[in-house]
Amino acid sequence: MNFHEVRFPANLSFGSVGGPERRTEIVTLANGHEERNTPWADARRRYDAGVGMRSLNDIETLIAFFEARRGQLFGFRWKDWSDFKSGRPLDDVTFEDQEIARGDGKTVAFQLTKTYSSGGHDYVRPIAKPVAGTVRVAVDGDPLVESIHFEVDTTTGVVTLADAPDIGAAVNAGFEFDVPVRFDTDSIQTSVSSFRAGDVPRVPIVEVRT
Repeated sequence: MNFHEVRFPANLSFGSVGGPERRTEIVTLANGHEERNTPWADARRRYDAGVGMRSLNDIETLIAFFEARRGQLFGFRWKDWSDFKSGRPLDDVTFEDQEIARGDGKTVAFQLTKTYSSGGHDYVRPIAKPVAGTVRVAVDGDPLVESIHFEVDTTTGVVTLADAPDIGAAVNAGFEFDVPVRFDTDSIQTSVSSFRAGDVPRVPIVEVRT
């Protein structure tokens, strides 16, 4: 996969607009009822990076980042300021944030996930791009130490424990994470006069599957 493990400048993504997108296929039956289905198991997020541009220096930074990614060719990391932690955005990360698995006495590798719950229903989102140095892990409530008791692959979101948890033991984790994305355009059009008048360029960003 063409992907650069580099984050879009966080100060430029701050203030951007965007969020999750779902694809739902709806068929209206002759009796007026609907059948709804989706080909997507996971949402796909879209953003507009242009909203975060505040100065001509920001535009220069954007163009340099765009050129280094060769437009749409290479993916990169994106900080979604509204959803970048395993818990609430304003709370500190703790290992109690998410239960990612239950031990079976053999498995040592576990995918980081974040569960979204509402009205008795859950959606479990795979997390592929955790931020280095932010991952906290515990087994049955006992905190583990990174590089001693576990390792984390920040390119895939897989946590590997030194020892397999006992059968039924809860594996919990807390973390910050980025969204894997790419530019959704091969061109960026800018104008100094327009920018000074408050007309910032539109820079579409779309999540990529990893």
